[in-house]
Amino acid sequence: MLQTGSILEWITFLCKEDFQNRLPDGRIIFTEPLVGLVDADDPELINFKNNNIIGPAFRLPSEWLPGAKTVVSYFLPFSDKIRQSNYCGSLPSVEWLHGRFIGESFNEKIRTLLVNELIKRGGKAVAPLLHKDYRADYDALLSSWSERHIAYAAGLGTFGLHRGLITEKGTAGRIGSVITDLEIEGKKLREVNPFNNCPYLVDHSCGVCIDRCPASAINREGMDKKKCYHYMFIDDRIKAMREQYDYAHSICGKCQIDVPCEDCIP
Repeated sequence: MLQTGSILEWITFLCKEDFQNRLPDGRIIFTEPLVGLVDADDPELINFKNNNIIGPAFRLPSEWLPGAKTVVSYFLPFSDKIRQSNYCGSLPSVEWLHGRFIGESFNEKIRTLLVNELIKRGGKAVAPLLHKDYRADYDALLSSWSERHIAYAAGLGTFGLHRGLITEKGTAGRIGSVITDLEIEGKKLREVNPFNNCPYLVDHSCGVCIDRCPASAINREGMDKKKCYHYMFIDDRIKAMREQYDYAHSICGKCQIDVPCEDCIP
């Protein structure tokens, strides 16, 4: 039976060797990943859909792939150079901009190659974010699949006040997932408390991300997704910079870096 360790080794190899995991100047984008698994019929996924944690727009694994048994989730941590480049100022650094877009292209490659690898091993597989039926409603800020929530269900981390996922390698990175009808061994235990890795949400002892947010979208009650969205997509303060590199939309990421949960669990 396929093991989690095999998938971890394979994605780690890609991160180290694949030329697409590089900035234009050759510096690495993502360091060694984390990998987790969740059963396709795990009650937590049903909870996401039925209890309005994500809502009815969320599609269960079996709705993407009939006969689904396992969801593979992985976290790709940004390298020190990418993270540190974005410490200063209210606007993102060029390195962070490239890391987000070139990095996500590399993430899409991992999803595609992982699907192909699982098919080679005799299974069926699908990556929801690459599927023709994936939908994102940017007015309601809802989508039919959530990489963050799947990563939580797979035991990779818990949510912070900034609503990013805080993993053992921090919150600054990208997440991907693939659904398969293969059984895979090596599941992690997830935290019962979905906010357990965030000091502020445990005992109010942090809150650094509140002041880090240039849009004032994070407060002591949590993240105002509409404010965050407006800052990045409507206000679009880096329009000239992103258009120079032909990127479709703006980014920020300030709440993910220069904070205690940047590259570890505080």
